[in-house]
Amino acid sequence: MTSKSIWTVPPTLEGMRERARGTAVEAMGIELLEVGDDCLVARMPVDQRTIQPAGILHGGASVVLAETLGSYAANHCIRGSGKAGVGLEINANHIRSVSSGWVVGTARPLHIGGSTQVWEIRIETEDGRLVCVSRITMAIISVSS
Repeated sequence: MTSKSIWTVPPTLEGMRERARGTAVEAMGIELLEVGDDCLVARMPVDQRTIQPAGILHGGASVVLAETLGSYAANHCIRGSGKAGVGLEINANHIRSVSSGWVVGTARPLHIGGSTQVWEIRIETEDGRLVCVSRITMAIISVSS
C-alpha cells in the first residue's frame, strides 16, 4: 500500500535549512532531518543553548522545537496562494527531563483545514523515550504580495 503525501508544496531539507539561517532555529542548534509523506522530523541538542539553570532541557526550548516543526509543516500544506500559516496557540506537556544528548521532534497533522491546522509534535530522546508532547494550532491568513 502506497502512502499519499500531505504536502501541497513539498518541503525540502535544503529549503528549510536555508530559511533557518540567522534565526532562533539556527542559534539553538535545531537540525531538520527528514521529510516523510505525513511528517517532519528535526533534532535539537541538549546543551548550554537549550538547558535551564538546573542543567536539564528547558521547557521553552522544547516549545521552540515544536513550533518550528509545526510552522514549517503547516506552511507546506496550505491550499491556494497568497496565504501563510502563523501560530495561534501552542501547548506542551513535559513528561521527562533530559540532561544531555539530543531530542528528536516529529510533527504530524491532526487537522489540515483551509483556515486552521492542528499539529501534534512528539519530542523524544534518541532512544525513543517520550520527553514532551505538544500541540500547535496554526491560523491560515492572507498575506499581501
